[in-house]
Amino acid sequence: MTGSLTIVGLGPGTPDWITPAAQAALDAATDIVGYGPYVDRVPQRAGLTKHASDNRVEVERASHALQLAAEGRTVAVVSGGDPGVFAMAAAVFEALEAGPAEWRALPITVEPGITAMLAAAARAGAPLGGDFCAISLSDNLKPWEVVTARLEAVLAADLVICLYNPISKARPWQLGKALELAAQQRDAATPVLFARAVGRPDENLRILTLAEAVAAASTADMATLVMIGASSTRLIAREGAAPYVYTPRSVAKSPCATSQGRT
Repeated sequence: MTGSLTIVGLGPGTPDWITPAAQAALDAATDIVGYGPYVDRVPQRAGLTKHASDNRVEVERASHALQLAAEGRTVAVVSGGDPGVFAMAAAVFEALEAGPAEWRALPITVEPGITAMLAAAARAGAPLGGDFCAISLSDNLKPWEVVTARLEAVLAADLVICLYNPISKARPWQLGKALELAAQQRDAATPVLFARAVGRPDENLRILTLAEAVAAASTADMATLVMIGASSTRLIAREGAAPYVYTPRSVAKSPCATSQGRT
């Protein structure tokens, strides 16, 4: 096969955060495939065909991209943020696994991008300085019971938690439920970030307490990344400016851990 497929991360919004390798893949592409708003971020030029689609047809979109590549096209599948984080890279490989055997001969490359939690963390300071995890609150592809079971596990492990897809018109209640669950296990003063549209002109970063975040849950949207601090996450106050948020790299050894390690 003469075609190829590259899965490209466009970053959170600003072109400054697109990597040179990702930009080179966009420049070389004959076809751009992706969710409409992400496709719109790629400037039109001679010789480029854009294939925009709705946000709930990821596997169908991936199959279309693979077919175009099988026909000899140089295809770039675009995602916001990083394509491997709740995005199109997994959808492409899902379609590849289920598709015709000849698709597996295609050269497929994943070009990483800056995902929302990294952009939000950079704006706030260093809240991901210790151990952390990312969870999607969307229950489109997994039951809500799985989401809550995973939340309970990472809350008990005292990780910083980055919540993707926190709220939508179809499911306006889930972020509130997740934050209420967090409030059962973490102090009400725990720092929580609501980072919306980081890297875009309408960027907004709010640093709240967990108690305030529970009350403000309905103000988030699908462009918001919600980050719940660990018990060790701290604020450094600044005069006339928002505080820095950081999580220390070190964790104190607990007496239980010490005694369990003895023979």
